[in-house]
Amino acid sequence: MMLYVKNMVCDRCVMIVRQQLEQLHFEVKDITLGKVEVAPDPTAHQLQDISATMELLGFELMDKEKDQLVEQVKNKVIELVHHSDLNEVHQSLISIIADRLDKDYAYLSRLFSDVEGLTIEKYIIQQKIEKVKELLEYGELNLNEIAYKMGYSSSAHLSAQFKSVSGLSPSKYKSSSLNKRKPLDKIK
Repeated sequence: MMLYVKNMVCDRCVMIVRQQLEQLHFEVKDITLGKVEVAPDPTAHQLQDISATMELLGFELMDKEKDQLVEQVKNKVIELVHHSDLNEVHQSLISIIADRLDKDYAYLSRLFSDVEGLTIEKYIIQQKIEKVKELLEYGELNLNEIAYKMGYSSSAHLSAQFKSVSGLSPSKYKSSSLNKRKPLDKIK
C-alpha cells in the first residue's frame, strides 16, 4: 500500500519515517520524499496508529488525492532546489515538475494555488531564497557563485529577488544577527 506523508522534506525525514514504520512492524518496500510503500497493507486500526505516530513527529498522512498531488509538487521543488545545481537545469523547474508528475502544468498551477494560497512560481522563489540563505551562512561561495549555482542570470537579479522576499540584501542578511532561515516544511 502507498502512504502519502506531508512534511517529509529531507533525507532525515525519510530515515525517521522508515524507522517508525519498521517499529510498527511494516516492511518499507520503497520510500521517497512524501511517499512510502509498505507491506502488508495496514488495517484501518493500523492506519490510525501510523497517523498518530506520524503526527507526533510533525508529519501527516494524507488521504485526499489533491493534497497528495500538492505535496508531490512541493517535494519535487525541494528536491530540485535543494539537491541539484540549478545552473545545469536547462528547462524551467515548472516544466520539469509537470513532466515528472505526468500532469498538465495549468492543472498543477491552479490546484497548487487553490490549496496553498500562492503560486508554484512564488513557492519556488521562496525555496530558492532559503537555499541562498543557507549558502550565505556557510560562507564558502561568494554571491556570484551562489547566483550561478542557483540558476540566476546575475548576482544583481539574485540580490533583487532576495531583498524582495527577505527584506534584506544578501550582504545585510549575511552580516546581520537577524539571519533566520525557515524550515523547508514551513515555507508558504
